[in-house]
Amino acid sequence: MTPEALALPSRVRTTVLALVGDAVVVLVFAAMGRGFHGEANPVLGVLSTAWPFLAGAALGWALPVVRRRPLALWPSGVSVWLGAYIVGMLLRAVTGQGLAVTFLVVALCFLGLFIVGWRAVARLLGRVAGRR
Repeated sequence: MTPEALALPSRVRTTVLALVGDAVVVLVFAAMGRGFHGEANPVLGVLSTAWPFLAGAALGWALPVVRRRPLALWPSGVSVWLGAYIVGMLLRAVTGQGLAVTFLVVALCFLGLFIVGWRAVARLLGRVAGRR
């Protein structure tokens, strides 16, 4: 098979990259947060912090509009952001993980800025590339 035959259609590639982008944002958020705490096993610490937010982002991705237009700031970016944040915090609460006010504010801002923000940058780059 040729490399062209193995290439994903543009729409599928965009969706996969958007999913990966959101997961990376959540993992970076968790890694940065865990970096402020001494960990015996930093990988498990990051995963234990990230899983509730990854589950919430997955619920955001369950909305058909997100899958249809994964790079849209609204409603896709906002849906994934709020899904990650709200469901993530609810799961943290029911599993006994911390919900300090500063953590609530930092998580809301970081996840919003970067989940919606990377989409804004991608759209801008797409427009610039389209003009060439």
